[in-house]
Order: sequence, then structure tokens, then C-alpha cells
Amino acid sequence: MSSIPPGSRFPVPGSAQNQRDSLLSVRDLIKHYQSGGLFGRAAPPVRAVDGVSFEVAPGETLALVGESGCGKSSVGRTILRLQEPTSGQALFEGVDVFSLDRAALRALRRRMQIIFQDPYSSLNPRMTVGSAIAEGIEIHHLAPRQEIPARVSALLEEVGLDPAYARRYPHEFSGGQRQRIGIARALAVQPAFIVCDEPVSALDVSVQAQVLNLLSDLQQHRGLSYLFIAHDLAVVRQIAHRIAVMYLGRIVEEGATGQLLSNPRHPYTVALLSAVPEPDPGARRSRIVLGGDLPSPSNPPPGCPFHTRCFHPLKNERCRTEVPLLRPIQGTVAACHYAESTPQPEQAGAA
Repeated sequence: MSSIPPGSRFPVPGSAQNQRDSLLSVRDLIKHYQSGGLFGRAAPPVRAVDGVSFEVAPGETLALVGESGCGKSSVGRTILRLQEPTSGQALFEGVDVFSLDRAALRALRRRMQIIFQDPYSSLNPRMTVGSAIAEGIEIHHLAPRQEIPARVSALLEEVGLDPAYARRYPHEFSGGQRQRIGIARALAVQPAFIVCDEPVSALDVSVQAQVLNLLSDLQQHRGLSYLFIAHDLAVVRQIAHRIAVMYLGRIVEEGATGQLLSNPRHPYTVALLSAVPEPDPGARRSRIVLGGDLPSPSNPPPGCPFHTRCFHPLKNERCRTEVPLLRPIQGTVAACHYAESTPQPEQAGAA
């Protein structure tokens, strides 16, 4: 995992946003992928997302974190209907996204955008940067044709790039510059909500801080809401107001950033925190190494999905047979039968 250099400029995460009306409300989202088996036999579906619920308030950043394969990117893409849901509901500004026809969905896409992990593959190599940014403005008729170049120039300046870059092609830029172009393209249609799908994981650490600062500034100036998908808690602790931890297609813990990071209640969250690099070279932290691999999402274990890798000292037969529900516990909500006594990173590492 990477870390962000000290002194980076970010807003202080808090919980005041949670008291406002939701911009996005997701309920019982399920996304299964059907795949063919050997010799024409039906294979069990891949349960990428298996009953996820959360809300995002105006101007808020909700971070969705977990290891690769937990389903977090599937959540973001399904909400935007870049892929169709199996079931569930997503209300954006009171409108059920999953019930919209093609024309209504296209109109709504103005308000919901995405920033991809790999900015190069998301940009057409045959289009200039200016054409790529202008495309959304033209599709949604947001400005007269003669005003579009000025809008493109303003967007490039807003993301910290020279307006003259509009005449260049994607291969002429660094990874950080391409990600800024991707951000400008998302902003071009004046969205209220942006899915940030691991937007800094492919960038150098110093560039990560710059892009995160930019996203923070844009949020403050434009009132944007983010669903920030990541696997790095060192990143999300700097930008997120709330964190939801995913494991095997489900949210296993959720809470305000400061509360969840200082007092995690689910063993999986504790393990993720133990892997975050410690900036103080004199500090010691015990690393928790989870045994085994992530179970197959097409054949999840019964009971608690984490019980096959859990280190909780109270783990027993109940964990293997009974699915724990999310419940309030000491400032967060956690899906663990014994969340009240979950060992903290130092205790767990010493056990």
C-alpha cells in the first residue's frame, strides 16, 4: 500500500454531512455475473455484489474500501448502469436509476459521472484532449458551439493544466496529467456525483497527493459528492467523510472516518488497518497477515463470510453457521457477532 506525504492539504473529515438529505440512496444492491460451466453445464453465478446498502449526502465523500475482488468497482459501475443490476434500488435525487429507459438515463448521466483508474485506456487515442472534454458538452447541448473552446480552456485551467494542451493527444501526457484530463472530462457536464474508481492507485505517491488535493478543492468549490473506491486506507483517511469496508460482496463495517479508523469493530477492518504504512519510523505496529485466500464469490462460505480467515479469539460454530447483520456498535455499524470484543491492531498482532 502507498502512503501520502505529510503536509498534504485536505479537508478534515467529519460527520456533519450525514445529517443532510441523501443525494444517492442505494438499497439491497445485488450484482451477479452468470458464467458458463464445463460441457454446457450451468455454473453458479459470481456474487460480486450481494446486498449492499448505503447513502451519500450532498457534498460528501463515502469511501468504499476492500481488497481486490471484493466487489467495490462493481458497485460503482452498477449504480451508474454501466452494467445492469441483478436486483436492488438506487435512488439519485429521488429518481430510481434502475427503472429509467435509455433516453431518461442519458439525461441523468449529466448528473452522475465516473473517473476511471486507468486514464489512458479511458481516453480515445485518436481524439485530441480538447475534443474529448468537449464531447459531453456537445452531446448534452450545454453551450453554443462557438463557446465550447472557451469552456474547454476553463476546465483545463480548473484542473491545473495549460489550456494549450487542448490540441494535444493523450499519449503526450504523463499519468498524472491524463488523470487530470479525465477529471476535466467528468466535470464538463456539470455533475453532482462522481464515482472515483481507484483514481490514484496507478500514480506515483507525490502525484497521488496532488490529484487528491485537486479532488478536494473541486468538491469544496462545486459542492460535489464522491463515491471514492480504493484499497488503500492511507489514501481514504485523508479525503473521506465516511468509510464503508467491503468483503466478499458485502459491507462489513461503516462509519465516520475518524471513528472507524480509531476504533474498528470488524476483524477485517482491523487487518486492513494493520497493513497501512506507519509514517513514524520509530513507531511499531504488528502486521496481521490473514490466512488463506479470499473465498470464491461464486461459492461463498456459509455463515459469516469472513470466518474462514478470521482471527477473533471468540470465533466459534455460530460464526460458521449464522450470517451476522450490520448493527450499531461503539460509533460504527459492523457485521460481526462479537464486535464488542474485536482485538485492535496491537492486540491482534500480539495474540
